[in-house]
Amino acid sequence: MGLTHIRTPKNFVLEERLERYGAVIEQQPERYRGRWAEACWPLGETASGAQTAAGSASTPPAATKAASGAMGAATKTVSPEQPNAFASVHLDLGCGKGSYLIARAQQEPSTLFIGMDTEPICIAYSAQYVTEAQLANAVILPRGAASAPAIFAEGELTGISLNFPTPYPKSRHAERRLSHIDHLLRYRALLAPGGTVTLRTDSAPLFEYSIPQFEAAGYQLQWTSRDVRSEHPGIPETEYERRTVGRGATIFGICATPGSMPSEERIQAARAAEQSLVAYLPEDLGSLSYVPIGMEGAVTNLRNRERKGRRRIP
Repeated sequence: MGLTHIRTPKNFVLEERLERYGAVIEQQPERYRGRWAEACWPLGETASGAQTAAGSASTPPAATKAASGAMGAATKTVSPEQPNAFASVHLDLGCGKGSYLIARAQQEPSTLFIGMDTEPICIAYSAQYVTEAQLANAVILPRGAASAPAIFAEGELTGISLNFPTPYPKSRHAERRLSHIDHLLRYRALLAPGGTVTLRTDSAPLFEYSIPQFEAAGYQLQWTSRDVRSEHPGIPETEYERRTVGRGATIFGICATPGSMPSEERIQAARAAEQSLVAYLPEDLGSLSYVPIGMEGAVTNLRNRERKGRRRIP
């Protein structure tokens, strides 16, 4: 999620929240690699309570545990006509407080939605909201992007959402961007044929930077948008998005699917490209009606240099 301070109520106790809503938080996700769709299926228990999907694991994954309580799964049996796995698995990488994840899960009950975030407060809130919504097709993982290959098998995901990831404007932090070519190359192997990666951001510089990164990683652009809210109104909003739009932000987006594997030369060229997001700001800084969070200082410095007649850097 974007760089923003998360306000908490005065009586908020993180450890207590994590424990209270722990049923939908999977602390050992690596053991379900390659079988998330089956292991988390809410009807994956027989009437005797034996796990039919989680294999040899002694403890069912969080989504199944939550479903057992919310939907009475332990009292149901799976008939031959019923499916025994989710039709698809979707990863919300950097899920924040979970508003997008929950909206998608409510719209698509046959898809398992997995939210991942490294911020404990986001984990606590998203788990709370998933629990309160009584969703049987959502699970939260306290992990970051680098751990994805250890959690998901090749071809296991039908989609990855990157909703308002931290832009990391400085070049020395470029590799942390979720749309950096090295991350995009990792996502390729995890996606099923036709799977998509969708980026949404309020940062025009990150958007402009990311398009050639996607292309260099061998993705085929399904669509790009400089006004996602108008052109793709069906995409659920995040809490962060609502706040930034209220401040005048426009939402940019990219949706792409892996094509042919790129050459090593093309990959290296993308790594060697300009990495500072300052370079992707418009020449006319006066045209900026909204400055992305995290770039306020850079824009202020550039405007001061312009007023003093100094050369723009970079």
